[in-house]
Amino acid sequence: MDYLSIKALHIIFVITWFAGLFYIPRLFIYQTEALSKPEPEKSILQTQLAIMARRLWYIITWPSALITALMSGILLYLQPHWIFLPFMQIKLILVGLLYGYHFSLHYVFRLLQLGIVKYSSMQLRIWNEVSTIILISVVFLIVKKNQLNWISAILGIIALIVLFLCSIKLYKYFRTK
Repeated sequence: MDYLSIKALHIIFVITWFAGLFYIPRLFIYQTEALSKPEPEKSILQTQLAIMARRLWYIITWPSALITALMSGILLYLQPHWIFLPFMQIKLILVGLLYGYHFSLHYVFRLLQLGIVKYSSMQLRIWNEVSTIILISVVFLIVKKNQLNWISAILGIIALIVLFLCSIKLYKYFRTK
């Protein structure tokens, strides 16, 4: 396969990986909130949401994460000079954080599959935004490459985090009314 085909596959599997990373925390939130439902609704929801989470996690999210890593490795093998560029080093750090986030979701997934709820739906809502922040950071980094002003980038990420946290608080406020 040629470089551009590998790059296209890389982009496709990054997208499917992010689809899983965006949706799985929502399922975790629904699983957590289902605990407050009366029976038999609680049991029905718990069973169905656990099946949905298991299928999403093992059929889409994990394979996409692994294929993304494989395609990335091949791309770096084909273009080894990219590893020395500052934007690529920062991108790899962000991708490392994304894999750390992925593993943290796996931990929550395993707990919920065992029926153990360790985090509130509000904590999960906040944690749900981590992948969005990393995605936005990586996209701007790749598009802007060496044109990026690092101070502006850091301030932008902080503003984005504050915006997300305020949105979550507003959602909670309107939801409880």
